Amino acid sequence: MIVRLSNLARSGVLCGMLACLTLAGCSTVQRSHEAQRIPQFGEVDAGQPAEMRKVNLPPYVIEAPDELEIQARPAVSDLALNTYTVQPDGTVDLGFAGQVTVSGSTLADAEARIAAQLDAATATPGHKVSVRLSSGQSKYYYVLGTVNQPGRFKITGNETVLDAITQAGLKSNSLPEKAYLVRPHLLGAADQVYAVDWHGIKDRGDTLTNYQIMPGDRLVVPGTRAPSLIRSLIGG
Repeated sequence: MIVRLSNLARSGVLCGMLACLTLAGCSTVQRSHEAQRIPQFGEVDAGQPAEMRKVNLPPYVIEAPDELEIQARPAVSDLALNTYTVQPDGTVDLGFAGQVTVSGSTLADAEARIAAQLDAATATPGHKVSVRLSSGQSKYYYVLGTVNQPGRFKITGNETVLDAITQAGLKSNSLPEKAYLVRPHLLGAADQVYAVDWHGIKDRGDTLTNYQIMPGDRLVVPGTRAPSLIRSLIGG
């Protein structure tokens, strides 16, 4: 009787293991088939800035809600604050000196505009103004698709595709080998979509498609269907 129960238990374990292996195998095949149906968007462009061939970003363009540090010489008593937030209408409020539109301007252009405003408001010509970016709050890139943390990320100017994917994190059903980078463009201009060679970046250290991320870029990571509970338990 004891031997029979032991054999039954052993048979149950073997059947369970066989079922798990079968499900895992089916899961792998299904994922492979799903991956094959997902197209690879974009083309490889060796002329784009990338790791080992990065470029400096163009002069910073102020937008809401950037925070600016503004100082004037000679000092203006109305400028009680040093840090000013660019308002939704694109202006900074200088108190009694008035509002100045700075959105769309470089820092150098903003200095000239604010100096002219202070000259007019105080009837004292010759103000010199320093405008520094205290906190950039308007320049982001986006990671979309099948990642752990989709959304927008603040850009520093040094990020690459590898940084972006690492920051967002991959899921078990992510397909980074089908990832592509979409760059915004002006109305009527040609689309800018660049294919990413994930295996080249990760496994061979190939920098060709480890593109430098620019403000506004969208990195899309496709994926297969989310695994079911059973597939998750068996690692499928």
